[in-house]
Amino acid sequence: MQRRAFITLVGGAIAWPLAARGQSAGKLATIGFLFADAAIFTPWIAAFVERLNALGWIEGRTVAFEHRWSNGPARDAEIAAEFVRLPVDVILTDGPSVPIVKQATSTIPIVFALASDPVGGGLVASLAHPGGNVTGLSLQSTDLAGKRIELLREAVSHLRRLAVMIDVGFPQSALEMREAGAVARTFGIEIVPLEIRRAKDIVPVFSKLGGSAPISSTCSAARRIWSTKSCTAPIRTICQSSSR
Repeated sequence: MQRRAFITLVGGAIAWPLAARGQSAGKLATIGFLFADAAIFTPWIAAFVERLNALGWIEGRTVAFEHRWSNGPARDAEIAAEFVRLPVDVILTDGPSVPIVKQATSTIPIVFALASDPVGGGLVASLAHPGGNVTGLSLQSTDLAGKRIELLREAVSHLRRLAVMIDVGFPQSALEMREAGAVARTFGIEIVPLEIRRAKDIVPVFSKLGGSAPISSTCSAARRIWSTKSCTAPIRTICQSSSR
């Protein structure tokens, strides 16, 4: 029963057991945590560990943790390879890191805590049947990108131009842009892309709108941008009438 609870907790949807090879030799089941930024993800992991404790999985007694902070995608491959060498029994990571981690192992279960569009992004075959060694939770951001356009259109019926702020370092942005563009075209709305790579780019791209025709805005960006402490400027949706 504990084993089943543990598997359920690690990602909420794992359908395979933890590797038994280490446990049979007296080794504790081990979870490898791979995330970009300790400041952002430590509270999330703490909540996860707290729930594990409630189910009887106690660090050092019934389970072991390996924490790694990549500080960006450049070290994902290195850390994934380290987890394979250890080896860990499950790798818990964030959606954007999964493609690189998948290249390191096809046998160790990989659980993504959150992914914007795991099917569209090629992480899993489907939500119902992910296949392979990868599973996790979906934000369904691609579908929501289209819904945001629809909501803006309802709120501003005369909307003609839409600025979409795009984190070009975030693979999901391309999928969201495609969906947003398709929905926008049905309403005759022009998409104006605003490219950003880090939080400090946000204010400059908004300033570029300057004296242009009135515009509304939405955004597709990785959590690292919205969570960073350097993002201190208030971001407001601009909804104004426009005439063409």
